[in-house]
Amino acid sequence: MLYNLLTPLAEDFIFFNLFRYLTFRGGGAVITALILSFVLGPWVINWLKAKQKEGQPIREDGPETHLLTKKGTPTMGGVLILLAVAISTLLWADLSNQYVWIVLLVTGGYGAIGFVDDYKKLTSRSHKGLPGKLRLVLEIGIAVAAAYWITVISPEHLQFRFALPFFKDALLNLSWLFLAVAAVVMVGSANAVNLTDGLDGLAIVPVMIATGVFALIAYLVGNAVFANYLGLHGVPGSGELAVFCAALVGASLGFLWFNAPPAMVFMGDTGSLSCGAALGTIAVITRHELVLAIVGGLFVLETVSVIVQVASFKMTGKRVFRMAPLHHHFEKKGWAEPTIVIRFWIIASILALIGLSTLKIR
Repeated sequence: MLYNLLTPLAEDFIFFNLFRYLTFRGGGAVITALILSFVLGPWVINWLKAKQKEGQPIREDGPETHLLTKKGTPTMGGVLILLAVAISTLLWADLSNQYVWIVLLVTGGYGAIGFVDDYKKLTSRSHKGLPGKLRLVLEIGIAVAAAYWITVISPEHLQFRFALPFFKDALLNLSWLFLAVAAVVMVGSANAVNLTDGLDGLAIVPVMIATGVFALIAYLVGNAVFANYLGLHGVPGSGELAVFCAALVGASLGFLWFNAPPAMVFMGDTGSLSCGAALGTIAVITRHELVLAIVGGLFVLETVSVIVQVASFKMTGKRVFRMAPLHHHFEKKGWAEPTIVIRFWIIASILALIGLSTLKIR
């Protein structure tokens, strides 16, 4: 909004020229989201506590310590993330940019699905929220609609194309199958983050790290000079997503203040689904879908652990892990929660660096 209101005044007031720069507006978005999180956090947490007398339902078959340490902690903290991201993005981004609206709407849509899912779990006092098939249909519907919108406004040479990292000019023409692939990326990313969210601070820091990487990717892909120099497929207008990413980084950092062990609030499906969907959508827009699998490798690892566990139990009756997702396996082995969380953060950081290296290896 500030960009649209103030840049026309730059010819008369040189200070307003700052609002033309993505770096300045990105910095503003980070700070705004962080301040909003600190200001709104206590109010949101108190409101959630008032509405959730017993807090998030705790799995009885999960790690025994959770019944003691996490009982009574409110969920749906993702509302705080969504508020901070939405307000900051609307304030600092170019609102005439369609990519910004796509990511905002997908993030809000998945946040709404997560909110209803959390609400049903709370009211039923169980882990059964929305029916699995209904939830999946809603997620796919939003993802396919977003993928089609992205395709329509993408440069002609990128429409229905799937880019391969490490190869300078590799673009696969998937035709209409691209919509299905893009939807899988968005839905998969959303649910992968959702599966990772199981310990205090475990999911939000890797989300923050991955978002920071994609802020840089969006900035580079949206800049013709940098994209050409690095051999990337330029996507005009996608640089504006760096402002959204900056807002999400600030909101994540602010949420971590309240989610750090011992957590005062959990993000719930409201936060995990929306954050994951945002990352998936940005990856599709910037044509870095496979790079997301590297940068968000921790989320992939957690998801694979669940798939392997379920497949093994159904086929052989035996479990590969003591409990899935993977972080619970290490809890069952006796690792302290902070140890698991910090080591997983380290893994996420290493994978982010590997993902960043793909920008130069072409």
